[in-house]
Formats: sequence, structure tokens, C-alpha cells
Amino acid sequence: MTATSTDRIPGIVAGLRHGYTAGVTRPEAWRRAQLERLRALLLDRGADFEAALRIDLGKSGTESQLTEIGFLVAEIDHALARLRSWMRPRRAPLPLALQPASARIVPEPLGVVLVIAPWNYPLMLALSPLVGAIAAGNAAVVKPSELAPATSALLALLLPDALDRRAVTVVTGGVPETSALLAEPFDHIFYTGNGRVGRIVARAAAEHLTPVTLELGGKSPVYVDATTPLAETARRIAWGKFMNAGQTCVAPDYVLGEPEVLERLAPRLADAIHELYGSAIARNPDYGRIVNDAHFARLTSYLADGEILAGGAHDAASRFLEPTVLGGVDPGAPVMQEEIFGPILPLVPIAGLDAALAFVAGRDRPLAAYVFSEDAAVRRRWERETSSGALNFGVPSLHLAAPELPFGGVGPSGTGAYHGERSFARFSHEKPVLAKPLAPDTLAATIMPPFTPAKDALARRVLRRLL
Repeated sequence: MTATSTDRIPGIVAGLRHGYTAGVTRPEAWRRAQLERLRALLLDRGADFEAALRIDLGKSGTESQLTEIGFLVAEIDHALARLRSWMRPRRAPLPLALQPASARIVPEPLGVVLVIAPWNYPLMLALSPLVGAIAAGNAAVVKPSELAPATSALLALLLPDALDRRAVTVVTGGVPETSALLAEPFDHIFYTGNGRVGRIVARAAAEHLTPVTLELGGKSPVYVDATTPLAETARRIAWGKFMNAGQTCVAPDYVLGEPEVLERLAPRLADAIHELYGSAIARNPDYGRIVNDAHFARLTSYLADGEILAGGAHDAASRFLEPTVLGGVDPGAPVMQEEIFGPILPLVPIAGLDAALAFVAGRDRPLAAYVFSEDAAVRRRWERETSSGALNFGVPSLHLAAPELPFGGVGPSGTGAYHGERSFARFSHEKPVLAKPLAPDTLAATIMPPFTPAKDALARRVLRRLL
């Protein structure tokens, strides 16, 4: 894959700025046409995207359809069905003291935005924010990940022909190209990735007072207690954890439970892995691979951090790492210090619910938290006493597929949320528009100088109750 020349980047951004300023992106018809063309591209070239994702991450065609291509088509359909209502100005009530007057809130596009995508879902996380940016009427630069070179190259090849080049473009490359983009004065930057790079993005954006959306990650905990059916619980945890070989930002990162609960859960997790992927997982086309050698080495180093209760097999040549369950993991172990982002699931024994709540509350707020308990009081305590980007009961990760639910982190796991209408709002400015007739001139009679005793009395006693 050939990287975009850094010398070209200022001109690319200036060209998009020209297209946006000329009004190319504002009409509803343009927005709708771009979304329809993006949808057609995903359907018409779906096999090509599946092949690229297989090269980059070893994804099966079915998983690519479920988690990337089909996900995007559904998101586009959701936006197309609601675009007109999202764009419509909303009336806003005004207090009696300002009458006669009228007010409305008009959504307007931000301008030229930058979308920086990660490698783990390189198609979905490049184009999902773009759907919101286009729906809101923006011009956009998409920067796909250099760590998923086949998908990045395919986006660079296909997107310019599918969409309006005056308003949407792809910039490829690595750190130099991303740094050159960050030096440009965008109107919004949408970054998905890790916290270390997120801080770099935020610092660069601050130079231009550019607002940012940071979709980061974190160690998403799972809590399991004795009230939940363990076989079904294990199957759902294994599904959420080992999808995309564990390389999912909302994947369960570790499991908290009382020792006797974890002891009973562990063999059921092993059974669930076998049910999902069979006994010859290295030959199963439905199971992915680790993205590169550096991540593979980092992950295999964690295998010594607990007792291997299931899995553990690995092959450096193919970057295969079997779904693995680690038992008896100490909270101070290296595997518990950063987001795992791979197919290793530590089981961390704790004394009970109070200890679990304290454990999670004492760490960075995660992108998601998952609770498997049939006890309503337990669920209420997790909802009241913990903070996370999302909280799911009885299933991991599924909130990501609901367009009406905001997706995003809190604190170190991110800032800002998107999906559905919130994507439209994320890339819009809600402009208040107020109109007041010149007659009757109620301003002169109430709040304009010269101030009289009557106006003073009105300000002190009446207006404060009317506003």
C-alpha cells in the first residue's frame, strides 16, 4: 500500500474546505445520495471487503458480514430512514418575559472533519463515523489504519469513485501522515484507538481548538454470581470475548466472581469454546488471527500470569493464539494492568459483590461492564455504584448493535458518543435561532436603560420568576 504524500495533505484538506464552503454537502439530496452510494459499495464489493478482512485479521466471511459490512448497511438504512427528521429544525419554548418572540434550534454541519480509524474493525470503524459525518452534511477525511493494509488499500481504491471527491477523501499511511493531518485545522476529529494515541490527538486538536470525539477502550469487567445459569453465561461470555480473536474494544476483559463460582464457571467456558470453535481451532476458518507480531508477543507473554484452564496453544508463524482461560489471576499481574485486546480471559477471584464493586470502582472507568446475575438487587447496585461507558446485564457487547443507544466511553475510556441520531448530533452544531418583533418594544419597557424604580421592582420581583 502506497502512503499518501505528506506534501499533498494541506492541499487535500484545502480542497475539501473549498467543497464544503461552496455548499456541496448541505442539501439533503446530496447527503442521501452519498449514503445510498456507500451502501451500494458495501453490497456490491462485499466479497472484496471480506477478502481484505481475511488477509488483515483472518476474519471469516460470516463474521465480516455480521460485525462490519452488515453492521454498516444497517446503520446507513437507519440514517436514511430518519435523515429528514434529524435535519428538521426544532421549535424551542421561550419564557414569558421574552414574549412576543419565537425560537428554534437548527442543526448545521460542523465543516471539514477527520476520522482516524483503528485496525481491529478496520472497515466498520472507518465508515461508521463517516455515515454520521455525511448525514450531518460535512466534508470528511478518512484515515484508515496502516496496520490493516489490505482493508486500507481497498478503501483508498474504492471510496473516491463511490463518493463525491469534492467532499470525501481517504488518506493512507502511518504516523507521519497522521501527524500531518493533525497539523491541519479541522472542525472535528473523531479518533478510535488507544488512550496513548488519544492523548496525542487531543493535544494536536487543542492547537486549533478543534473538538474531538475519543473512542478509546479499557478493561471491561464481567461479574458472575451464583444466581446465573453458568452454562449459558459461559457461552455468552466466550462469544463476546473471542469474537475477532478477542480484538474488540468492548470484549469482556476479565471475570470477577467468588472462588467457588469461578471454579464451576471455568469448565463451562472450556465447553463453550469447544461448542463455538470445535477441537481443531487452528484450522477453523471462523476464528481469526492476531494482527501482527508485536501484539502476538505481548499476548503470549501473559500466558504465564495464571493457570491455563483452557486453551493456551499458539503459533507465531500464523499468529494463532487459541482462546485461553487463565485461572487464579492476581490483580497485580501484568495481564491485569492494561486492556488485553486478545483471546485471553483471566478469572479473578474476589470475596463477593462488595469486593467486586470496589475492585471496578477503584480502577479507570471501563468502556463497558457486564453483569451476570438474576438478583435484581445486585443489578441495581451495579447500576448505581459503578460508572462505565455502558452496562449490560446477561450479555456482552450487544449494546453496540442498537442504533438508538449511544456508544462511547467515560473518563479514560473515551469522550463523546455516537451511533444513530447521536452520530448526526456528534457532527452537527445545534444553532439557536431567535426572532423577536420590533413592535411592541417590550425590551424598552422592561430591561433596557434608563432604569426606573418600576423597572427595578420588575427585575427584583417579577422577571426572576418569569425567566
